[in-house]
Amino acid sequence: MVTSRPPTSSVVTGGPKVDNPYLGATGYVNPEWKAKAESVSGGSRVSNTPTALWLDRIAAIEGTANSQSNGPMGLRDHLDEALAQGAGYIQVVIYDLPGRDCSALASNGELGVDELPRYKAEYIDPIAAIESDPKYRNLRIINIVEIDSLPNLITNTNLAKCATMKSNGGYVNGIAYALQKFGAIPNVYNYIDAAHHGWIGWDTNFGPTADLMYQTAVASGSVNNVTGFITNTANYSALTEPFFTINTTVNGQSVRQAKYIDWNFYVDELTFAQAFRNRLVQSGFNSNIGMLIDTSRNGWGDCTATSALPCATGGLGARRPTAASTSTDVNTFVNESRVDRRLHTGNWCNQAGAGLGERPKAAPASGIDAYVWIKPPGESDGSSSEIPNSDGKGFDRMCDPTYGGNDRNGNSATGALPNAPISGAWFAAQFSQLMANAYPPLS
Repeated sequence: MVTSRPPTSSVVTGGPKVDNPYLGATGYVNPEWKAKAESVSGGSRVSNTPTALWLDRIAAIEGTANSQSNGPMGLRDHLDEALAQGAGYIQVVIYDLPGRDCSALASNGELGVDELPRYKAEYIDPIAAIESDPKYRNLRIINIVEIDSLPNLITNTNLAKCATMKSNGGYVNGIAYALQKFGAIPNVYNYIDAAHHGWIGWDTNFGPTADLMYQTAVASGSVNNVTGFITNTANYSALTEPFFTINTTVNGQSVRQAKYIDWNFYVDELTFAQAFRNRLVQSGFNSNIGMLIDTSRNGWGDCTATSALPCATGGLGARRPTAASTSTDVNTFVNESRVDRRLHTGNWCNQAGAGLGERPKAAPASGIDAYVWIKPPGESDGSSSEIPNSDGKGFDRMCDPTYGGNDRNGNSATGALPNAPISGAWFAAQFSQLMANAYPPLS
């Protein structure tokens, strides 16, 4: 458990940029998320865990908190609070590209496809100005750069908006600009989002995505502007599948032939992240780059939730598997052995049966800088039905529990929870489920 007020010995002091910003440092606890977590029964067990601040619109930079208002805190408010806590690092999600999330609707942004100049001048520049304030020089500021952006240019250009963002260079140029601005600040560390194994785990996507990320870093002026990459951000892919690997065979058949795996080269996020790191180095990145894995919602533990929240999806039953299946049918074997209970690895919205995953920790495995909670548990992925809002967030049918899916999720049911609010809004029922299904379990 990470406490919000670390002992003096864990406070980071100034100096040159370190290889792994998570080592030897205690993370910032967002008091706004902490209060929401503690409003739910049992939430105090995890409320002192570091989570990320999401700057998902220009207005979020300044916030509205002041002496007369209890509105959302802005970036400077959070940085000041991090200093007051004696935190060693703070995590900030940079998330407002023009034409953002071109393949989805739930997290569409405020900027149109042609508003790259506004992105630079009104979004990136003000953030960089705040983060470069000398008062924060002893605080490691970890920027998570533009979720789900570059991989969309590899896999989803059959969609008009994604094709536009590829042809106009908005994603590449926007991210390159952000990397250049933030990379010049000595205490800032940039991690680019690298999707997850269920998205780019096939060889047709794997190498091209790594190469595009290298090209983007070069466009920023230097690969040294990139500290590393993060996988599974706001996603649910299991950290490890304990009862089979991609090399497992069943009655002479590779598990890659199972419908659920669908010829992917990876079955879990840790093996994917480690392999993708190697491929990124092969593309031209520095050999000491590190990976982060978002483990905020990939625990998939035993279900103890109420009947109002489905315990599991995918026909696996309510209990976490405790051993490999004995079936000689490859599909049955995989479905009875896997701890990830989703109907399809493409399902991403408010997944029923999900649980809190590994708690944040530094250097947990080879090549991994940290397990992190970038998606604050309990914040919705998107609304179950259309909800008018002023944040530019649309309704995506992948968040509708009654939807039968599309070609990107194998025309499978979504596995989404009902009665969800818009993306980023507090979803107390989901938070209760995540605690109930936590793995490792909560005490």
